[in-house]
Amino acid sequence: MLNIKIIGVGKLKEKYLKQGIAEYAKRLDTFCKLELVEVADEKAPEKLSAAEMVAVKEKEGARILAKIKDREYVYALAIEGKQRASEEFAAELDHLATYGHSAITFVIGGSLGLAPAVMQRSDDQLSFGKLTLPHQLMRLVLIEQVYRGFMINAGSPYHK
Repeated sequence: MLNIKIIGVGKLKEKYLKQGIAEYAKRLDTFCKLELVEVADEKAPEKLSAAEMVAVKEKEGARILAKIKDREYVYALAIEGKQRASEEFAAELDHLATYGHSAITFVIGGSLGLAPAVMQRSDDQLSFGKLTLPHQLMRLVLIEQVYRGFMINAGSPYHK
């Protein structure tokens, strides 16, 4: 069975997001072993200098990297990543599972994005477009797309 891990920076507080994520996590039970990991976000003032931004991303990045094992295939979610159609994403998940990647990890950075070290550790970068979305909302969007991918691969009418 495929192991899917989603690492997110910061604690999810919004009830509606927690409920949506819980629903998709339940649905994913039959397809994979899902692990949701939250790492602490770095407390920072509203206005940061460039050096302070780098420091925040590096601290969050170190926390993220500590949660990634060597054998995991890592997708970093980044605006500059590759955009894919849902069908293409589903095919990638299927290909990875078929060819020896039993552990796939998705990383969602904090409000400042991901540290260069996390980007370097990633095997691929995934983008959901050029829109800026709250990083907490991205967790729900991502888990739905993972579920959609499994449904596409199963030939389910869920994906129309």
